[in-house]
Amino acid sequence: MANTTSSSLEKKLAAFDPNALGDTQGGVYGLPFTVEEAQVVIVPVPWEVTVSYRAGTAEGPAAIRDASLQVDLFDPDLPDAWRMGLAMEEPDEKTADESRELRPLAEDYIGWLEEGEPEESHAKFSTAPVHINQRGEALVKYLKKKTGAYLDAGKGVVLLGGDHSTPLGYLHALAERHEEFGILQIDAHCDLRPAYEGFEFSHASIMYNALKLPQVKKLVQVGIRDLCQQEAEMVEQSKGRITMFHNRFLSDERFAKKSWKKVCGKIIAQLPQKVYLSFDIDGLDPKLCPGTGTPVPGGLEFEEALYLIRSVVRSGRTIIGCDLNEVAPGDTEWNAIVGARLLYNMANWMGVSQGLLQDRGAEK
Repeated sequence: MANTTSSSLEKKLAAFDPNALGDTQGGVYGLPFTVEEAQVVIVPVPWEVTVSYRAGTAEGPAAIRDASLQVDLFDPDLPDAWRMGLAMEEPDEKTADESRELRPLAEDYIGWLEEGEPEESHAKFSTAPVHINQRGEALVKYLKKKTGAYLDAGKGVVLLGGDHSTPLGYLHALAERHEEFGILQIDAHCDLRPAYEGFEFSHASIMYNALKLPQVKKLVQVGIRDLCQQEAEMVEQSKGRITMFHNRFLSDERFAKKSWKKVCGKIIAQLPQKVYLSFDIDGLDPKLCPGTGTPVPGGLEFEEALYLIRSVVRSGRTIIGCDLNEVAPGDTEWNAIVGARLLYNMANWMGVSQGLLQDRGAEK
């Protein structure tokens, strides 16, 4: 069976033309690989139950899949990147259905909170978090099992949300397979709120929940520009476990004419050998992601983000996993176009760090 699969893959590689138009009948980016053949698998999670402002991120994976067909596959540093083998699962319809079912319940509950929790409707709304938390915990267990199976099969995994709560199950899977690692979080928000609005698995609580894992020895946050006092105090009291590179610091470095290369060096110096990359699209300048749920002025430029990711890999560190979240289609295809290109780069550079691809740029 293995020889048959290998022979089939060799035929696909020989027949595939990376210069042709993206094949709508093929896989993500028009690539010819099945999930079984791919060395890196994208797991889409169309879930956005607890988003607290604008919705739409549950549609992100499908929009990125469609936009991926417009992405040219050549990278001057990774000219043969497409040969690594990248495939995307079909979105789980049960997850999507649950998200659509629970989102109105969460939305009504948030509205009730904003109205001051009127006593006459207390019985109707006060139990909503219990139900949503139970379903959120079930999603964590489901994704822990799913991503863990791919890891045990020797595959790299990229989780594609949905809102930023979605990677928690994947982080649990990694924590069972690595004694320690750090998280590099590119984001406009700290996401360190405990059970935000009563939701234990809130998108605003992902890093608070991740830090419950003792294997996560370090959290390095980049591009933060929207946080509450409670989060600031948590960073300050973490005894170095959390290091924040606030957007104001990044701007001050630019104003002082410090090179982005030197700034990246400061960021990378805080990371351990094994790194999990968590990328909330709102870590970028909002002109690159206008449809995202909670855009904030400021943020990284696209090439600044890619330079940082490349620099992490070229420092000799291993990206053991990554996620991309909060891409919402909005009123324009622009969001998915940016998301698809970012996703392709993240998957490929994770592949480089895991020895699946050769970095030609490092040789220059």
